[in-house]
Amino acid sequence: MEASVELFCRIGIEETTAQNIMVNPKVRSSVLAVIKEAGVQNGCNKSVGNVLYTIATKYPANRANALRHRPKFLSYVTSGKIKSHQLDAAFRYFSSDPEEFLVEDFERVCGVGVVVSPEDAELAVEKVLEKNKAKLLDERYKFNVGILLAQVRELQPFADFTYVKKVIDKKMHELLGERTAEDDVKTKKKKPKPEVLIEEILPVEEVSPYSIFPKPEDNIGVHVEIRFSDGTVLNPANTRAMLEKHLKATGGRVYTRFPPEPNGYLHIGHAKAMFVDFGFACDANGYCYLRFDDTNPDAEKEEYIEHIKEIVEWMGWKPFKITYSSDYFQELYELAVELIKSGHAYVDHQTADEIKEYRENFKESPWRNRPVEESLDLFEKMKAGLIEEGQATLRMKQDMKNENYNMLDLIAYRVKKASHPRTKDKWCIYPSYDFTHCIVDSLENISHSLCTLEFESRRVSYYWLLDRLNLYLPYVWEYSRLNMTNNVLSKRKLNRLVTEKYVDGWDDPRLLTLAGLRRRGMPATAINAFCRSIGITRSDNLIRMDKLEHFVRDELNKTAPRTMVVLHPLKVVIENLEATEEVEGKRLPDDPSATYKMPFTRVVYIERSDFRTKDSKDFYGLAKGKSALLRYAYPITCVDYVCDKDGEVIEIRATYDAKKSIKPKGVLHWVPEPAEGARPLEVEVRLFDRLFLSEDPAELKDTWLEDLNPHSKQVIHGAFALDNLRTAKPGDRFQFERTGYFCVDPDSSAEKLVFNRTVTLKTSYP
Repeated sequence: MEASVELFCRIGIEETTAQNIMVNPKVRSSVLAVIKEAGVQNGCNKSVGNVLYTIATKYPANRANALRHRPKFLSYVTSGKIKSHQLDAAFRYFSSDPEEFLVEDFERVCGVGVVVSPEDAELAVEKVLEKNKAKLLDERYKFNVGILLAQVRELQPFADFTYVKKVIDKKMHELLGERTAEDDVKTKKKKPKPEVLIEEILPVEEVSPYSIFPKPEDNIGVHVEIRFSDGTVLNPANTRAMLEKHLKATGGRVYTRFPPEPNGYLHIGHAKAMFVDFGFACDANGYCYLRFDDTNPDAEKEEYIEHIKEIVEWMGWKPFKITYSSDYFQELYELAVELIKSGHAYVDHQTADEIKEYRENFKESPWRNRPVEESLDLFEKMKAGLIEEGQATLRMKQDMKNENYNMLDLIAYRVKKASHPRTKDKWCIYPSYDFTHCIVDSLENISHSLCTLEFESRRVSYYWLLDRLNLYLPYVWEYSRLNMTNNVLSKRKLNRLVTEKYVDGWDDPRLLTLAGLRRRGMPATAINAFCRSIGITRSDNLIRMDKLEHFVRDELNKTAPRTMVVLHPLKVVIENLEATEEVEGKRLPDDPSATYKMPFTRVVYIERSDFRTKDSKDFYGLAKGKSALLRYAYPITCVDYVCDKDGEVIEIRATYDAKKSIKPKGVLHWVPEPAEGARPLEVEVRLFDRLFLSEDPAELKDTWLEDLNPHSKQVIHGAFALDNLRTAKPGDRFQFERTGYFCVDPDSSAEKLVFNRTVTLKTSYP
């Protein structure tokens, strides 16, 4: 029996609904299973069909016993003993996951055989209307009919509530008469605000983003329904003994794992994964492994392993243990042998292209049904290095007709005669991700295996393998991966940007690698706060870059010391200043004691953009005859300016108001001349913008590189800085007043400081 719109319409489902079912694999599979179990392949009346559709979408199929009892329950539906108004009671009964289907209990709970006559239903409605009569007369048709229905349900829980609603409508009309225009006017009642003392107001406790995850002790239900092409069904679930053994090993605590492949640098998507894995474990007082998925020796490097360890620590997470998939190579090999012995794996000699072709056409390999002893012998030869690469693989014997691509005999082991970073030359066969990941989760007693949605289709193969090996089954929970605007997170695309020199390495501040964000000056705590704000959902969306910048800006506003740097200096000579004075600036806005000293000298430098030869009302900088306040110092007034031979302003002549009697609107940042004739501290400043012009460059397919922003990096040489920055070290963060937040770059030296702009003071995004 195959799913089709015609089949679904035969049981009374509307054509539009049937079409929607066809495009949703999960719902399609469930409806198909219910039709088969109910034995209505040839059709049924519409009322029964609608009940069957409700069961397919709402039945507690995650309970092992409930799923086992479903065919019996469906016989009640097709025989007319259970109708739509009894479904909620039935669902509650099966949600308790009863081991035995006790007919007497089930029929009592669901009201099977209970007949509520029209007279009984009308009598219940009359009682409820009489009870609410005064309020009905006052509120008329604005009264909430749901209250009446709920009260009738208490009196007659097994009444037909379609009929009950008709009776209520009729009786209300008899009591109230025709509806008037006033009855349809919606009024909002203002609730009086209670008088509350300020001391009584308590902060609202934030709901934990991890509250969506089930508890370890509840892991007894069916994880996924695996439907085979021959019509059989596998419902993988832990036995009570398995669960008790797991809980004894873990003490009932949450165990998670963060499992990166050591073949590249981590990016902000991994920050979200760390927030989910480490964060959930911390929140639940549990443990999180840092596990390196090191099953591909060709792609792995010690450099990446050390980088990942360093970044995890920088992000503020402390692993319970650091493990490697390679730690379990012996156990994995032994389990592969067990899989062959049980008839669920075989050695195959097809090439990679042949495997791909056969899988696409749902064809079995010629070697799929070879004797178990033969596969065992060949697998041993693979392990001994007697078979060359590409000549044999070990494949799981799953279901080559299955509609899920991840059930088409996945590869479990390959021959790869390459030295492994940790095991060196001990092994020349290496397990695949699909074979390794779920088994190591089980061996490490992981309670919650959390991953992104692209792995959702692998859930069936994950549980199929653990079930065949009789191993503990962790929870698997998928959430949406993180996508950011104006950038890419694909490992392949990041690698190309780096290797083809479109950017300046894996830690280029324009990239969303965590090394790049750190170099740009973004605090790990701000990145974690951002991850918390976007939550753990299944909604696939594109997060704007300015949302991340908001959290960075919010933290740096509290923690970054203030200073002043002029990016494009313009000389100002204060003609009436006879002697240098000392003024005091604020380092942190909320700490009055955090200050710094600087000289107010006859020559200072301001930003070139803060002077105009032609003034305007909306300009608050300097112009001839106009005043502005030098931050932390005095108001100055431009009396003249000097131009070079090309007409460019090179010097401003000004006077200052020692009594501060002038109150100009404009406030300018500035840098003083440290000594007569000496230049201020010169620094290099790098301004970074969006790496790509388009919000979603991934949509551009093969032309994505053409979308690179040619102005994503601007280097400013010869900026002037206050002398208090002279001792700044790489990683130090500052707010350059009126300019933005900046971080000292590792390229800095004793001769030259280099600053990266982390974020602007205000968002520059639309």
